[in-house]
Amino acid sequence: MFTIEHEFDCTVVTLVDDGPAPLQEDVVINAFEECITVEQYDPRTDEMRKVTFSIAQVRDLAAALNLPEGAYRLKK
Repeated sequence: MFTIEHEFDCTVVTLVDDGPAPLQEDVVINAFEECITVEQYDPRTDEMRKVTFSIAQVRDLAAALNLPEGAYRLKK
């Protein structure tokens, strides 16, 4: 399950793990004009963990999901 919300400065996608146990914490993706952040609560440390991707890194990740093993560079 997931939700999509449009905020003033970004789009927020929340991925909810609703499958069989053990379940993972929700993943929150914030899409800004200049970057994408991915956040997830870590119950071991009681903190939110955040990773920031450039737009180029997100494009590379999207392409990588459909490619076999190897090293690649996308053409502009």
